[in-house]
Amino acid sequence: MVSELLKDAPGERLFLLGNEAIARGALEGGVQVAAAYPGTPSSEILMSLASVAKEAGIYVEWSVNEKVALEVALAASICGLKAMCSMKHVGLNVAHDSFVTAGYIGARGGFLVVSADDPWAWSSQNEQDNRWIAKQAYFPVLEPSDVQEAKDMTAASFSLSEQYGHPFMLRTVTRIGHARGDVALGPLSKERRRGSFKKDPSWLTYVPATARKNRPLMIQRFERIRRDVDRWPFNKLGLVDGARLGVIASGLSYAYALEAVKWLGLEGRVSMLKVGTTNPIPEGLVKELLTSVEEALVIEELEPFVELHVKAVAGEEGVRVRIHGKDLIPLIGELSTRHAVTAIAKLAGVEPPIDFKAIDEASSKAASMAPPRPPLLCPGCPHRASFYAIKVAAQRVAKSYGEGVEPIYPGDIGCYTLAYQPPLETVDTCICMGGSIGLADGLAHVVNAPIIPCLGDSTFFHAGIPALINAVYNKARVTVVVLDNQTTAMTGFQPHPGTGLTAMGEPTVKLTPEDVARGCGVGFVEVVDPYDVKRAVDVMVKALRYEGPALVVMRRLCTLEALREKRSRGEKVVPYAVDQEKCRKCDVCIKLFACPSIVKLHGTYTIDPLTCVGCGVCAQICPYKAIAPTEGAKP
Repeated sequence: MVSELLKDAPGERLFLLGNEAIARGALEGGVQVAAAYPGTPSSEILMSLASVAKEAGIYVEWSVNEKVALEVALAASICGLKAMCSMKHVGLNVAHDSFVTAGYIGARGGFLVVSADDPWAWSSQNEQDNRWIAKQAYFPVLEPSDVQEAKDMTAASFSLSEQYGHPFMLRTVTRIGHARGDVALGPLSKERRRGSFKKDPSWLTYVPATARKNRPLMIQRFERIRRDVDRWPFNKLGLVDGARLGVIASGLSYAYALEAVKWLGLEGRVSMLKVGTTNPIPEGLVKELLTSVEEALVIEELEPFVELHVKAVAGEEGVRVRIHGKDLIPLIGELSTRHAVTAIAKLAGVEPPIDFKAIDEASSKAASMAPPRPPLLCPGCPHRASFYAIKVAAQRVAKSYGEGVEPIYPGDIGCYTLAYQPPLETVDTCICMGGSIGLADGLAHVVNAPIIPCLGDSTFFHAGIPALINAVYNKARVTVVVLDNQTTAMTGFQPHPGTGLTAMGEPTVKLTPEDVARGCGVGFVEVVDPYDVKRAVDVMVKALRYEGPALVVMRRLCTLEALREKRSRGEKVVPYAVDQEKCRKCDVCIKLFACPSIVKLHGTYTIDPLTCVGCGVCAQICPYKAIAPTEGAKP
């Protein structure tokens, strides 16, 4: 059966996730090479392409990190193939070095970089707006306003890239990538090119002379694009005769603005400019709008990027009009139709059709009635067992450092970051991928305490290795723990170099953190199963007492994956239960371990049989042996 993404049925409509629509757009645009590192909210783009790669006759890979992904796609473009790399917004920081130089190189085959920004930081450490990075690198930016346009812009970007010989960026946001919409399909590209590399040091070898030669060429290409964007279909101006107010909106904000105007009954009374190219903005259309109104409002998510450029156009053209933006539109978090309604209503002198204050009060009352539900590590998660063992061992060893010394736990990006919460409290820092070991390297030279950086297996391969080498080279006494659950769990169970599978499902070399660590010169390397609590604690104690960099791999398959495998084999999950006669209500299982399956109600401790996965770790840590499998245990 042909995948829906490969339906060659122009005009037919599919209900697609935004990221699936981007993948479909890439196929319509003729992409032949796609690379990425998983990161919410971008992961489903490459996952969708990987699922059809063999059938479509294209090459797709999960790269070890975003920098490598960009370089893989750039190489394909240099060889004349249409190529794409995708990443979440902070991933572009990792790829930044290559990204900036890619602007100098331009594009031989169509080249698209997809940046999935995350307003409100739903799954991220910041709200970074990558339009600024695109401006620095002279990358034109396309911003879709809905799922359909996400597909259309992606498809068009490859031909635009080749038309101007320049790379492009598609800037999407969480509410586009993770929304679903009715998408009209276009024709699939049938073109399949053969890549060829043409040696040309004056174009590709970036010594200072090459940079000086190609920077003017890059600026010339971008200038051509700047002159042409007014005519591109993604920018649309709707002037209303006699309108006093004009609204300029980019990307998803245009959908909010359009809906707000309808809510307020202002259709036919407000002029509107839809900005689909935010770098460069359509200056001619902006001038046309500004000269026709008395007041203008710029609506966009995150930074005042379009706003500042609109004000620059007004200044350069001598247009005397009041321009509003972040004085009325929030600088923080996601926008919504409500934000657009409030701002437009204020400028138009009309009342909003909805009592937002009453809605807030009702929502606040409802929220106060619901119990708080912070995100938690899953029942049976091997990371909980790992952190329990790490904490027990660290507290034991800390005594030898002196009275009052506390272990320090530099953390990293992954599911395991949730261990910052009580009672585990074993994540003291979290800044970026691989930052755990890097910060630990610095701490080791300025404080006297056990220092235990923890990171996942995928994160280790992504950004942990250089910092590990640094620890060895600079004699940093750190005990690195790799929480190896044999997948990239947080972003959707994508494979990585430690899984033995590629994005296209092909078997490959299976790398291990322990082999890499030994190759980097780490003197103490051990592998343990975190479900074996006693051994895990004993090994951690030895590692912490080692005079030099040490590395412990806590290896156990992610519980969700393990359950899937168990069910596929028809195996029964045997939950554990508390023997009420043996239970002394000591609180160890609640206050030190805190598996969400263990419930304390009216002074009685029980285990929820519906959520318990039967890992048995709680039975190991109970000092009174009051927990056992349900088979043979007293109720």
